[in-house]
Amino acid sequence: MYQQLLCFTEEKFGQAEKTELDANFENLLARADSTKNWTEKILRQTEVLLQPNPSARVEEFLYEKLDRKVPSRVTNGELLAQYMAEAASELGPTTPYGKTLIKVSEAEKRLGATERDFIHAASINFLTPLRNFLEGDWKTISKERRLLQNRRLDLDVCKARLKKAKAAEAKAASEQELRVAQTEFDRQAEVTRLLLEGISSTHVNHLRCLQEFVESQTTYYAQCYRHMLDLQKQLGSSQGAIFPGTFVGTTEPASPPLSSTSPTTTAATMPMEPSVAGPAPPGEAALCLEEVAPPASGTRKARVLYDYEAADSSELALLADELITVYSLPGMDPDWLIGERGNKKGKVPVTYLELLS
Repeated sequence: MYQQLLCFTEEKFGQAEKTELDANFENLLARADSTKNWTEKILRQTEVLLQPNPSARVEEFLYEKLDRKVPSRVTNGELLAQYMAEAASELGPTTPYGKTLIKVSEAEKRLGATERDFIHAASINFLTPLRNFLEGDWKTISKERRLLQNRRLDLDVCKARLKKAKAAEAKAASEQELRVAQTEFDRQAEVTRLLLEGISSTHVNHLRCLQEFVESQTTYYAQCYRHMLDLQKQLGSSQGAIFPGTFVGTTEPASPPLSSTSPTTTAATMPMEPSVAGPAPPGEAALCLEEVAPPASGTRKARVLYDYEAADSSELALLADELITVYSLPGMDPDWLIGERGNKKGKVPVTYLELLS
């Protein structure tokens, strides 16, 4: 050990020769270090994303180290749902405010359960494999790298000893020691190289885990969107007569859907529903679609941006990317147009359309 330390010190000060690893080996080392560093950062930030509370993260970490099951934790959405339900019970569940509190409470409870499912899926499919790499494969690599470092120092000590040997017997002994040290170094270098080359398999595994994480996150946001869309329709239909036009309002279209055929991916990028609350404007209240005829001028073609499910028989269901004819009637809500497709017609939300010239 003393000889290794002395040799290491002399190498640092440039007073002794250091056995260098080949360029490919050095690249493998750098790639492994980079993989380890970025895996740690991604793991820590994903933990923050899934559990923003630092105290809760520390508690979960301690439970894992003690090999004990982490206790079930109420999500923020579920806690909010509980408060809203209790408020409705105390303030009057039959009042407009109480009824709305109950409906929002139920939606928040579903959101909380959805969040819990997402956190569970992300922990198993993404966090656990990253931790397994850091606590398993990487520890093995680090151990073998330390052994390689010791073998290299032993080899350099033998080289230095051979240079200093004067007598023939001393030189012969030093040469024998050098051959043994060189063999042990080469053997350890090969073991370490094989482990470092295995980082490529680690990347493949992490890639698969990353894809599963994205899929679970897409499902999570799509389910959240669906829960809120259902709540929005409930609030619009039940509260519009009391507070016309204040629950939903005009919304801007969201970003276009990702180029994927997955229903959940499309749903997650849909815009919010246009306003359906409040009494119909004069001239529209008595609108009978069967009797509506398109104006002589003013009709336009429109491309549908997102799927839309008709809320009632006065609306026209839409499919993304289809072309329909649209026009407006006097007194209509500006958020809506009349849409025609073949012999079917009905109101359609403007935010779901791209008007063509």
